[in-house]
Amino acid sequence: MSDRTHAGRRVLVAEDEYILADDLQLSLEEAGLAVVGPFATLQDVLEAIASGSTIDAAILDVNLGGQQVYPAAEALRERQTPVVFVTGYEAASLPEGLCDIPCLSKPIDLRQALEALGL
Repeated sequence: MSDRTHAGRRVLVAEDEYILADDLQLSLEEAGLAVVGPFATLQDVLEAIASGSTIDAAILDVNLGGQQVYPAAEALRERQTPVVFVTGYEAASLPEGLCDIPCLSKPIDLRQALEALGL
């Protein structure tokens, strides 16, 4: 699924389940994308965002070790960075202010995620 149009694009991945994070990272790299992370904690995600490094899009697990990833989504939104939530929960449980962010169920379909991110 490698795509030259993805070359140089950087996708932040926040996922606390090791196997899912590893699979997602490999799939994104096979698609020609560079992965920022994956990060398993909200603190690590927020630090990556605050570092000012280039992030072209983000795939965020809603729950990272019991912490909601919403502050990271809001920080990315301020940077006008496309975000997709990934969750095992219902999309209806998202906060009202973030309901417009696409929400995919685990395990995600990579093509669907990339389409939702505009990649």
